[in-house]
Amino acid sequence: QTKEHILLARQVGVEHVVVFINKVDISDPELLELVEMETLEHLAAQGYEDVPVVMGSALRALRRPAEDGECIRQLVATLDRHVPDPVRDFEGPFMMPIEGVHSILGRGTVVTGRVARGVLPVGSTVEVIGLMGADQKPRQVVVTGIQMFHQDQPEARAGENCGLLLRNVGRDDVVRGQVLIAPGSVSSHQTARAELFILPKEEGGRHTPIFPGYRPQFYFGTTNVTGAIADLGGFDLLRPGDHAEVGLELHRPVGMEPGMRFAVREGSRTVGAGIILSVA
Repeated sequence: QTKEHILLARQVGVEHVVVFINKVDISDPELLELVEMETLEHLAAQGYEDVPVVMGSALRALRRPAEDGECIRQLVATLDRHVPDPVRDFEGPFMMPIEGVHSILGRGTVVTGRVARGVLPVGSTVEVIGLMGADQKPRQVVVTGIQMFHQDQPEARAGENCGLLLRNVGRDDVVRGQVLIAPGSVSSHQTARAELFILPKEEGGRHTPIFPGYRPQFYFGTTNVTGAIADLGGFDLLRPGDHAEVGLELHRPVGMEPGMRFAVREGSRTVGAGIILSVA
């Protein structure tokens, strides 16, 4: 599971990692050294180098913070040193994948999510794209309210988790996995070219190759959609550990653009990862 979490962290754009090895009070010192070595190897395989490691017992720190809380203080200090403030894209066109949909009595429908980029003032018009029928056009709606931590805000900014109140939108008119965008900035697509990496079994991936027509689940941010890998870029098959440019055919349109990352899953197991190269 640690391997899968590292892969997913890389896929969603996490650039900096700090490792905390827990339960050191009940573990053999030699085992702890082995765990540290293996964890750093898995991190290096995904491009994470010079990762700091902190060891401790979270339970003992919770029970006796004065005597055993030094490991947590060390962890916080390491995070402060190692993880820089994130760079937010405030200039790009607004985009927010929808994570949740809620009906607020007396007010209307609120969608929640993390703003991927841009700035959106209250009163702005946005488009809802993705997970629609082929004959449906993107719907334009007005954002009449913005809240963050139950406090009204004048705008939503990149990196913030917030709720947006949508005018004249019913609870069933929007769903998790759709995307709110600045009108016309992004489109929905069912076909795309992508660079795909198939995880080997040593990293929790497949034991067998994939062939053209392979049908897994694709995860784009909050969107989960079935689809097929229509072609393997001229290869007859891809073995675990291989990568290639492939063609994607999704069962439903997804709001996506070049540079967007995605995960490939079979049930609850992540078996691949990719990045969109072009859309059609």
